[in-house]
Amino acid sequence: MAQQRQAIWESDLEEELQDVDLNLAIGSYGRDGLYDDVQPRIDEATILAVQQQMAQQAAFAQIPDVVKRFIVHFHKAVLDNNLAEITVAYESGWNKLTEKFYSKTEWPEAEVIAPLVNDDQIFLILYRELYYRHVYSRLQPDIDDRFHSYENSCELFNYLLNSEGPVPLELPEQWLWDIIDEFIYQFQSFCVWRSKVKSKTDEELQLLAEASQVWSSYSVLNVLYSLIQKSKINEYIVATQEGKSADEIAEIVGEYGVKPLYRMLGYFSIIGLLRVHSLLGDFTLALKVMENVELNQKSPFTRVTACHVTTYYYVGFCYIMLRRYPDAIRAFVTILNFILRMRQYHTRSYQYDQINKTADRMYALFAVCTALSPSRVDDNILNIVKERYGEQLTKMSRGEEGIPAFEELFLYACPKFITANPPPYEDAEVMQSLIENPPPEPAQRHLSGFLSDVRAQAPVPTLRSFLKLYTSLGTKKLASFLDADEEEMVQQLMVMKQASRSVSRVENGKGLLDGQTISTSDLDFVIDDNMVHIAESTVGRRYAGWFIRNTEHAQRVYDNIKNSPLPVPPRNIKKPDGQTPAPATSAPANAGRKVAWGGAKVA
Repeated sequence: MAQQRQAIWESDLEEELQDVDLNLAIGSYGRDGLYDDVQPRIDEATILAVQQQMAQQAAFAQIPDVVKRFIVHFHKAVLDNNLAEITVAYESGWNKLTEKFYSKTEWPEAEVIAPLVNDDQIFLILYRELYYRHVYSRLQPDIDDRFHSYENSCELFNYLLNSEGPVPLELPEQWLWDIIDEFIYQFQSFCVWRSKVKSKTDEELQLLAEASQVWSSYSVLNVLYSLIQKSKINEYIVATQEGKSADEIAEIVGEYGVKPLYRMLGYFSIIGLLRVHSLLGDFTLALKVMENVELNQKSPFTRVTACHVTTYYYVGFCYIMLRRYPDAIRAFVTILNFILRMRQYHTRSYQYDQINKTADRMYALFAVCTALSPSRVDDNILNIVKERYGEQLTKMSRGEEGIPAFEELFLYACPKFITANPPPYEDAEVMQSLIENPPPEPAQRHLSGFLSDVRAQAPVPTLRSFLKLYTSLGTKKLASFLDADEEEMVQQLMVMKQASRSVSRVENGKGLLDGQTISTSDLDFVIDDNMVHIAESTVGRRYAGWFIRNTEHAQRVYDNIKNSPLPVPPRNIKKPDGQTPAPATSAPANAGRKVAWGGAKVA
């Protein structure tokens, strides 16, 4: 039937066209080569735009509905500056959806989800920040991802710093810290990737030669210092420490400093500078930028656990590189005890694994510090160190034999150092010589400086073990113990004397660099003519804290028992025959006879 209708339709059309001159009706369009190049005349950019739009529509159709609803809800929370909803979406919703749908793939690109958020450019910048963070953490970023993440970071910070007045945006403190932390991490990752010259393709070499300013050290430092200056965070910290009123502080910091967004970004930028200068190898400047930040539980950085852990890790490592081992030990003990106390809460954090990895690296650095500067330390931390690094700890106390153990722990626990300047990709000749004779890795340079100090102190453990056996000892006898002449023995004694002196922070000191020289050893000596006189000061265990804690615990138990209601006496239970049971007696009528150890022997 369908074929019959089609034939009738075709016959009717032929009858209507019999009297029509088709050449006159249609004309000569397309003839004589007039439009032979019609396809090439279509703009290639238009074709690409159409193809891209079709690809975006296909990608949009593949987005699960729950993800679409989440993005719409997330966008609304950002528009309304609803910190509670933003926090839930950021810390919970994003991570749950990542695990369910995007654990091994990328999230949809910002251009794909743009229709869901009415093409809100500010939200799309924030979305890209999360998008590239996911790429860096779960996937392997390519050169386009590295370049585009830098461009997005520039757009975000230009919006924050170069807008007319403070921007109408509120974000939770956790997200603000993650923005600064991820910005520095991507910079560090790019520098490490950029320095590996041999693994680059020709296209990558050309792009790196043309874009030498991408992820440059200057641009990263400029952003951090600009945020500090814009927020006037140092002035805010000083004014707060001086006890000024809220109105006085607002007048000092200006319109930007009173906004929590700018204030916390400025504060986290100080911690970021501590990290960047440490990665670049300037440990003195790293502690200098922290001059106004107090290391205590009341500081704002403690409100974000990841920031808290990062701060103490880099402060402690800077102290190690400055040979201030007592200060490093104090920093590590403080944060490791905090992590032990808060362990049950860390499991709820999406950064739980990262915090544990950083803690393990700090245990390794703590082992290094205790080997170089033996002193009485926290027993809980020391026991954990012995469980994890007991073998290395034993080796490090054997002088020259422990050098490999120092090297192993240092390379494991140190940050991934970077080189400030990129390789000369624009100069082929210099690049070729660089490939043939590559420079040492930044970590190896810092390792060699650290091991030089370790080797200088190598004789100290052996010498210390001999001095602990005597109160006075002749120089000739001590030299014979050491298998050295007297002059070499005196040099070793001076090395030990120098190793037992260190600059350490005073209790109420302000800056992290301030301090005074103290003795870090419980063993001291003087050389008088041909005799070495030894004095050992043994610090007794402090029991006061233990007794106070247990007394308070006993008092709380006693108060709980005293305030609890008395138990209700059981009711008399009637027997089936209606008789009440006989009251219980305090002792059986027919008691067993006593045996030698005081028990009752049953008959």
